[in-house]
Amino acid sequence: MLCRRSRRILGSKSITQAAQAASPSNAQPAAAHAQSSRISHQRRPASSSTTTTTTTTTPPGHATPKVIFSGIQPTGVPHLGNYLGALSQWVALQEEATATTTTTTASTGPPTTRLLFSVVDLHAITLPQDANQLRRWRREMLAALLAVGLDPARSTIFHQSSVPAHAELMWVLSCTASMGYLSRMTQWKSKLSLPEDASALDDSDGHGGGGGGSSSSSKSALKLGLFSYPVLQAADILVHRATHVPVGDDQRQHLEFARECAAGFNHTYGGSGKKKDGRNILVPPETIVSPARRVMSLTDPTKKMSKSDANAASRVLITDPEGDIRKKIMRAVTDSQSGFVSYDPVGRPGVSNLLEMLAILEGGGVRGGGGRQSKSDSRTTTPEEVARGFEGAQHPLKALKERTADAVAAELRDVRERYLELMGNNDGKALDDLEAIGAEKARASADATMKLVKEAVGF
Repeated sequence: MLCRRSRRILGSKSITQAAQAASPSNAQPAAAHAQSSRISHQRRPASSSTTTTTTTTTPPGHATPKVIFSGIQPTGVPHLGNYLGALSQWVALQEEATATTTTTTASTGPPTTRLLFSVVDLHAITLPQDANQLRRWRREMLAALLAVGLDPARSTIFHQSSVPAHAELMWVLSCTASMGYLSRMTQWKSKLSLPEDASALDDSDGHGGGGGGSSSSSKSALKLGLFSYPVLQAADILVHRATHVPVGDDQRQHLEFARECAAGFNHTYGGSGKKKDGRNILVPPETIVSPARRVMSLTDPTKKMSKSDANAASRVLITDPEGDIRKKIMRAVTDSQSGFVSYDPVGRPGVSNLLEMLAILEGGGVRGGGGRQSKSDSRTTTPEEVARGFEGAQHPLKALKERTADAVAAELRDVRERYLELMGNNDGKALDDLEAIGAEKARASADATMKLVKEAVGF
């Protein structure tokens, strides 16, 4: 969430200041960056207080840098589900890293966390794309990341295609990756609407048949890029020696594959697969877990909110005007039980979807007016608690929709304003300048890893 202290941060002077603060030549602790860059004055997204990780605090004096990497495909303007899910978690990680760095820097000196967030445009072309549209989507996604609160002075934000080492490491990993493991991955099967037991290694239909049929036809359309998608995803993570990766349930399999790729490389190259200090060159990453936040379609609450839905009324975009937000939510599908509000995801999916939105937006430390409380006075509100608040209402479902519309509109108001300013600043070219700085830092990070990889391989 954005704060009102950043109402006019996008003039040419502000962009210049942000670029200077983000530049590698001006590297400084994250706490100092937070003061020097006006871009950092952001309200955190509503679910930021719910992030949990698998890590433990490193004792003072023994600070081992934590490297966090995550990526998002450029598919245009994010919707509310993206915002309350991955994007809010990223901003929460940035805030947590800033707080940790402030404390650690005072006692040990070096920052303890490095964050890299990428618009993964190489992944986008596993399906055919219109070139002009993809260029627009890349810029829109970059603007969205900044609009929700990511700060280029505290996080490295870049386009995947700006760092050639991602693709270079993918090839190296491909030489040790298991075809059998890849064949068991679900990504390519879901894209081609194939059963989970389908295999790319034979012509059967996945049900013991002898080939032919729709499954065989679908597999004939399988492209190498889609099949090897997880190898590139592993390279994205490993090339920056990421120690931790935030993932949802649908990506856990891919993170396990990345760990397998790291182990396979380190094993294949034996002693040469280790640094001089004995540590592995490629780091098996750990998972950062947060509570599942699944925002469902407003027109079919049994499905996740998605930009691929042909019905625009099914989703709220972070750039939707307030009037559109209210219209979409007031028309959201609920049910005919208008006399009361209850949380029942199976029996009342539409009502439960709105209750979950409110629980995120009004709970977890969010107070009236859109600001956030400190961690000490924050709490988590459950959908059941929200539902009880409508007891005695004259028109409970109408009241639920009105309150949800108010909360969503308030949450996205500053995000939309900031996004439009970013896209409008010099026709978006200022965004390109910020991305170029992030890409330079990302290349330095990746090149350091590739130097070790090439030495181990024999290049």
